[in-house]
Amino acid sequence: MAIPSPFHPRTAERCVSLRWKDWAGYHAVCSFGSYRDREYFAFRHTAGLIDVTPLYKYDVQGPDAGAFLSKVLVRDVRRMKIGLVSYTCWCDDRGKLIDDGTVWRLGRERYRVTSAEPSLAWLLHNVRGFDVRVEDVTGTVAALSLQGPCSREILRGACDADLDALRYFRLAEAAFDGFRGAVTRTGYSGDLGYEVWVANDDALRLWDVLEDAGRPFGMEPAGLDAYDMVRVEAGYIMNGVDYYSANHCLIDSRMSTPYETGLGWTVKLDRDPFNGQAALRAERERGSKRHLVGLEVDWDETERLFAAVGLPPEVGTGAWRDSRPVYHPGGRQIGQATSGSWSPLLKRNLALATVNGPEPPPGEELNLEVTVEYVRHPVPAVVRERPFFDPERKRA
Repeated sequence: MAIPSPFHPRTAERCVSLRWKDWAGYHAVCSFGSYRDREYFAFRHTAGLIDVTPLYKYDVQGPDAGAFLSKVLVRDVRRMKIGLVSYTCWCDDRGKLIDDGTVWRLGRERYRVTSAEPSLAWLLHNVRGFDVRVEDVTGTVAALSLQGPCSREILRGACDADLDALRYFRLAEAAFDGFRGAVTRTGYSGDLGYEVWVANDDALRLWDVLEDAGRPFGMEPAGLDAYDMVRVEAGYIMNGVDYYSANHCLIDSRMSTPYETGLGWTVKLDRDPFNGQAALRAERERGSKRHLVGLEVDWDETERLFAAVGLPPEVGTGAWRDSRPVYHPGGRQIGQATSGSWSPLLKRNLALATVNGPEPPPGEELNLEVTVEYVRHPVPAVVRERPFFDPERKRA
């Protein structure tokens, strides 16, 4: 049964929609209001505040902490400077993707790993031979994600961190109103944003101080529905949606590698041995069998299909996660779109898809299956560069 996060007293009283879901065993708000658009536009025009406590968090400490994590992750974390956060993923011995997340370097012998799903058993399974301690701090650390163009100014009014000096994917300690926490320049929105991490006992004070600082800017509490829309615009993949953890796959065809999911840039092959290294090196040499691509679905053709049956064009008001076939223009199925969303900001119908065979270049036309009045139709979908939305302020 799901449990409340430390922020639940605040989120519960603001969630007038009464729409909740289970996220990693916690109650999580789908949308605070009846319509998610208010929260979506907060992310894109002011700032949205979302409870991300359910992310799994593991502190790894000891003389061999760097060597251990470099063995189990695809990155060599020993090369990270203290105060750096790195996006990464990890694989089994066959190079099949288990999960993706972040790793922080907190000290010479101390790191933190965040993940989408439970990873303690897997970390402990690999710890033999290393002088290291792995502690699950998921239940003791609360976190809020503050994302959007006004997030820096809002956070500046809530803590003493030097935010002008806090670069993209860096972390800093900060003092708030009578308590301390960690601030990371990270997020899942593809925009300027921060995540703030505090002890559970300080969670409600953190919510209040950020809410007070954000009120003059029009900041809104936001739920997972709007966050899903902005992550599609950002081209970010999701475990259990755009790929499946190898630990849960019953058949090999459901498994993916970092190269197949667009995460090949995180893999550092030329170093000491790590889990999946040989398989990943072989894949890089021969090429991948499938690739993740961004698609823009043709809106004019979508309108035409609906008009042909006397209906106005119809798209969902939020992101979708049901797999939809992708075809070669000749009619052969070559893959599937796994998530997508109408982008209210870009005015484009977007999707993330996995296609078999050579990687199609930007501009190539494929077809996505669209159902109109119970009839399935191929609709042109052009391959586009990801991210679809990539403002300069994200890294500024």
